[in-house]
Amino acid sequence: SISVLRGNGIHCKKLMGYKGEGIRRVETGALPYLRNPEILMGENDLTALSYLHEPAVLHNLKVRFLESNNIYTYCGIVLVAINPYEQLPLYGDDVIYAYSGHNVGDMDPHIFAVAEEAYKQLAREGKNQSIIISGESGAGKTMSAKCTMRYFATVGGSAGDTNVEERVLASNPIMEAFGNAKTTRNDNSSRFGKYIEIGFSVGHRIVGANVRTYLLEKSRVVFQAEQERNYHILYQLCASANLPEFLELSLAGGAESFSYTNQGGDIYINGTDDVADLERTRNAFSLLGICESDQMEIFRVLASVLHLGNITFQSKDRDGESSCIDLRDGSLNVFCELLGLERNQFAHWLCHRKLVTLSETYVKPTSRKQASNSRDALAKHLYGQLFHWIVGHINKALRSSSKQHNFIGVLDIYGFEAFENNSFEQFCINYANEKLQHQFTLHVFKLEQEEYMMEELSWTLIEFHDNQPCIELLEAKLGILDLLDEECRMPKGTDTSWAQKLYERHLHTSYYFQKPRMSNTAFLILHFADDVLYQCEGFLEKNRDTVYEEPINILRASKVSVCLFLSVSISESAHIGRRPNPNVGFRSLRKSLPFRASLHLLMETLNSTTPHYVRCLKPNDTKQAFSFNPQRTVQQLRACGVLATIRLSAAGYPSRWTYPEFLSRYRVLLREDGLCVGDQRQTCKCLLENLIKDKTQYQFGRTKVFFRAGQVAYLEKLRGNKLRAACVLIQRRVRGWLQRRRYQHVQIPCCLFCRRTEGLRRARAALVIQKRYRMLVVRRLFVLLRTATVTIQAYAKGTAARVQYRKLVRERKAVMVQSWVRGWLARLSYHRTRHAVIFLQSCYRRMKARRELHKLKCEARSVEHYKQLNRGMENKILQLQVKVIEQVTVLFLRPLPSLCGSVTLLLDPSWKSLVFVCALRADLKPELPSLRELPSLPAFILFMVVRHADYTSDQPRAQALFTAILSSVKKVLKRDHSFETVGFWLTNVYRLLVCVRQYSGDEMNTPEQRPHSLRNFDLSQQCLALSDLAIEAYHQLIRSAEERLQPMIVAGMLENDVLHGLGSVTARPGGYRRAGLGRESGVHTLHSLLVQLDSFHGVLTGYGLDPEIIKQVFRQIYYLIGAATLNNLLLRRDVCSFGNGVQIRNNVSRLQEWLSGKRLQGSGALEALQPLTQASQLLQLNKRTDTDAEAICSMCTALSKSQIVKILTLYTPINEYEERVTVDFIKNVQVNIPQTTSLKLIFSGKCELTALFWC
Repeated sequence: SISVLRGNGIHCKKLMGYKGEGIRRVETGALPYLRNPEILMGENDLTALSYLHEPAVLHNLKVRFLESNNIYTYCGIVLVAINPYEQLPLYGDDVIYAYSGHNVGDMDPHIFAVAEEAYKQLAREGKNQSIIISGESGAGKTMSAKCTMRYFATVGGSAGDTNVEERVLASNPIMEAFGNAKTTRNDNSSRFGKYIEIGFSVGHRIVGANVRTYLLEKSRVVFQAEQERNYHILYQLCASANLPEFLELSLAGGAESFSYTNQGGDIYINGTDDVADLERTRNAFSLLGICESDQMEIFRVLASVLHLGNITFQSKDRDGESSCIDLRDGSLNVFCELLGLERNQFAHWLCHRKLVTLSETYVKPTSRKQASNSRDALAKHLYGQLFHWIVGHINKALRSSSKQHNFIGVLDIYGFEAFENNSFEQFCINYANEKLQHQFTLHVFKLEQEEYMMEELSWTLIEFHDNQPCIELLEAKLGILDLLDEECRMPKGTDTSWAQKLYERHLHTSYYFQKPRMSNTAFLILHFADDVLYQCEGFLEKNRDTVYEEPINILRASKVSVCLFLSVSISESAHIGRRPNPNVGFRSLRKSLPFRASLHLLMETLNSTTPHYVRCLKPNDTKQAFSFNPQRTVQQLRACGVLATIRLSAAGYPSRWTYPEFLSRYRVLLREDGLCVGDQRQTCKCLLENLIKDKTQYQFGRTKVFFRAGQVAYLEKLRGNKLRAACVLIQRRVRGWLQRRRYQHVQIPCCLFCRRTEGLRRARAALVIQKRYRMLVVRRLFVLLRTATVTIQAYAKGTAARVQYRKLVRERKAVMVQSWVRGWLARLSYHRTRHAVIFLQSCYRRMKARRELHKLKCEARSVEHYKQLNRGMENKILQLQVKVIEQVTVLFLRPLPSLCGSVTLLLDPSWKSLVFVCALRADLKPELPSLRELPSLPAFILFMVVRHADYTSDQPRAQALFTAILSSVKKVLKRDHSFETVGFWLTNVYRLLVCVRQYSGDEMNTPEQRPHSLRNFDLSQQCLALSDLAIEAYHQLIRSAEERLQPMIVAGMLENDVLHGLGSVTARPGGYRRAGLGRESGVHTLHSLLVQLDSFHGVLTGYGLDPEIIKQVFRQIYYLIGAATLNNLLLRRDVCSFGNGVQIRNNVSRLQEWLSGKRLQGSGALEALQPLTQASQLLQLNKRTDTDAEAICSMCTALSKSQIVKILTLYTPINEYEERVTVDFIKNVQVNIPQTTSLKLIFSGKCELTALFWC
């Protein structure tokens, strides 16, 4: 028998062998985990893996992140995002439009896919949505939240000119400046949680937003650890201290001179310009309606906080029980001056506190440490209240008068935290994450239940780890938070006494609460992600959030309106949880109460919405680009609940196949008697009954077959064994046949060869003997002749040499004589030629002067002749005008009787009602222009009216006519966006423009056209208006064509399998996010796309549109086809294969044939498909050697470097026998590709070709 282990003591599932033998359960921790089959390597959904355990999840993430550079991966309903620490071309507007309108499973995982899913469910179901983004600092939560907000602002832009989406995006730099800071883990870490509700109207347009914040880290205002910074806005303010408006803030010393900003030691961030960031923040303030005066008061409060931190205290006595402030302290003076406070009183109450009894009031001095704590507490509350005041103004600016119908919430909150020293802040964060994890678990089970019920599966409740007892430990009556609030109300409550109460109450009653062995002031909580040890020290003080009342009373006298508002806000919020002791003059806010209330409200909001989850991970702590640390990653997977999702999936049926896909993959395991024609479900049932005897390992739904963890890997093993056995059998048969055939071909020639060999040997011996004798005879004769010949040649060569010498001497002397003679002859010829040229020039000039004289005399005679002719033409023109007036009079008087009869009919009431009904019918069902009518007939009629107005010199009527033409055409185009209507009016507007341009006295007109030009009007302004209208109609025509073609392009170019199976990739198991769910397969084909193009061409040619504009239209349409196809190719792994490359090339050829058939070859449309053509060639090329890499680089010149690498990364083998593209080959291609200026990944689908019309 075969034993299958899951490792580390985890029971494996019982599997069955190929012939039904059972595989026993094995429990051990020594053997490693089983590896997923090759087909599942790099799967974009972790729940689709057959073996669901930590190593498999981690390896799949590593393969996608390092080898494919894919930073997004699905894990059921969760999107896992790994921070690449590098700018990637994944977030442009082109990518947004590529994901818009697509199902979440059809494209590669992306934050835009999650945003599109939320937006689509909002529009389809009308239910509020939430996107919950979590992760530890530096994992990319802020970036993910910004991307989702930008997606909604782009796709759901506000209606009209309200610019709500711009204000929503403008809130980001403000929140980052006041709420983000540099930490050791992240240069732009959010030190607060926020929930942004983006409101949408009934038409799914953004109408407003609202921001809720949680757990601002106020302690950072007064303390920063090594290599960390305070909030960005303080450094931005110090860096801009030299600006004229900031000189009064006294920040010239920079951030180094302030105690609250120099504690971390590193006040600069590489690649960050604080001055530019402050300018961006101020622009955002202005966009949100915060005026310059309010901005300056905000900066005044911030500067006062910095100066407050520089105030120093001195001891007044030796025992240090009292302290004071030197009134000459520069920071004190600046602080009081900025806020308009009385210096002496403020200095006094910083060093004293008021004690109130029933009968008297005492003033008690404080020590230096107590005074410093009072100062820091005031600074923290000033900054905290200022932050909430800014958030309130942002919400006020984001409100809209339009009614909000639904909203999408984006939650950006801390992930689970566990440090060496965990305090109250980590406790609150982990408490919030426990609540979110509980909500997530319930939601996952709800979705699983809905899936099983929809597929009509028989299912039972699955045992899982429920963290509700842990939540009750934290928030129930007499729980940890309840005991903490009770201890804060005690007059002499301490952290130690609170810890003892916790031990007494929960140590032996709660499994999730434990006491460490070596400490009496700490406790351990078993959270869902990890066990966290909390130190009790500081819990009470941080929960009380103490602020003394006397400094607040002084702030009420401030001359700064913002500061006055902050002091009132502090006073009002202090009444919550006020300490009951009347002897103490301070306010206790008790942070846990408002936090619990806000968290309860948040959970109610999330429970009322459809949640979507994004988990952000840090691949390493050194911020290296595309560096993967498995230990750190698996810690975060546990902390953010991804592994909990995996465990939930493993408890059910994680692997899911549709019946056609399952049969396509595993039909090789099917026996002949198990085939049920026409019933795929029964066929699958017969197949699985023979392969897996344990029926609890799979279930059959209505459309899918469900498998438990490990079963797909087992089926893959059986399939591989079957295919390998078949391959071995085929190879054995073929090799035997080849050997037999070879033996038969060799046997007969061998016998003939042996007989011929003996004969050849004898013949060769006879030839050798004959050769030797003949050679001896011939050699003797040769030696005799050679001696005689050499003697004769010697005498002959001497005689010839002497004759040649004498000849050379004579020739040399003859050449010298000839050179002198030729020189003399050349000089003589030059002088003769020079004299002849001078004589010809003088004759030519004389002849030219005579002709000019003759021409001037003729022109003088012709002027008199034309004057005589013009006198006769004037009389003739007057006669023609009289004749035309008579003809027009007759023409208008002839139809007068019939018009009188029509007027009589119109006066009849019944006739009026009939006309009214006909008009209503025409309005309700507008009739499209007929293609049989004369092309551009309305344009010619309108221009004839213009000519008549010009003839009668009626300029007001002509101007009114043009105004009516423009407004009427615009109304028609606004009301009807159909391609036919827009094409009809584009043709007529362009024809009218040509006529007006041609007959308005243009300089380019020919002499034959100028006599027919308009006489009285200057229509240059009307030409500009008509040109603008034609351009607007052209762009609307392109948009109308795009709307019709958009659902056809991807289906016809990529998904329609014309070549019968060549383009299809081997079926793959599906997880929760199933690719192709809801996709209508087979509705649109390439034929339907070509039919639509035929319709477009017929409409434009039938209406008589200019051929050049028709070429331009189809050049743009072909660009849209190529861009949409290539964008889907770059975002979908399932279509990046060799077969799809052949399919795309075939489709491009058919588009080229269509162009040839319409005689549009020279339109440049085929060049617009060049990137798509090269992408299809890239899919078909070999991808192994260096030569292949060079061929790719030389061929794919129309694709950018990132696009080539993306296609190679997404390339998927058709089956397991085709090799994958290696990482080394992709790196080799990257090195060989020349760096181009274009770094974009996605082609823009917008109009990139400019429509040019005469103006």
